[in-house]
Amino acid sequence: MALVMTSGPATEPVTVAEAKAHLRIDSATEDVLVASLILTSRLHIEAALGLALVTQSWRLLLDRWPRKGVVKVPLGPLQGVSAIRVLAADGAPETVPADGYLVDGASAVPRIVRTAETWPEPGRAAHGIEIDLVAGFGAAATDVPQPIRQALLLLVAHWYEHRDPIEIGSEATMIPLGVSELLAPWRRARL
Repeated sequence: MALVMTSGPATEPVTVAEAKAHLRIDSATEDVLVASLILTSRLHIEAALGLALVTQSWRLLLDRWPRKGVVKVPLGPLQGVSAIRVLAADGAPETVPADGYLVDGASAVPRIVRTAETWPEPGRAAHGIEIDLVAGFGAAATDVPQPIRQALLLLVAHWYEHRDPIEIGSEATMIPLGVSELLAPWRRARL
């Protein structure tokens, strides 16, 4: 299974102006740094939680169908599925009709459930199934839950204050506890 971003978010969950206000920065001299810290913080939070914060398009690649006909999507919140294609040995795609599956974005782990009797089998040994999906809380920054936006601001502030070369494992490299606590409701339990 592989997950590939096909279209990133149109905006970040917080603006440079919001982050600068949080950091109490008045000048524009560090705007590029602040913007990069926002991007890095968003990517860190998304990777840690398996979330897309602002609407993004992704392609999920599978080698074969799961036995029980339920594809668990490792990214949420799932807004929808744009297309499911099965590739033949020569790479020719066959589109799975939309009435052949149900999109369940409400479950803790989003999933795609087969409703058709069968799905076509891929002709390739690897990545023969392509599922195009859209994930995120919404298109606007304000669609992202406020605790996640606050955690992002705290993470930006942490990395803004600790940008000197430091030894890995030192206290300066540890994510502040407040960030983890704000993100806890969105953390998936992993066994």
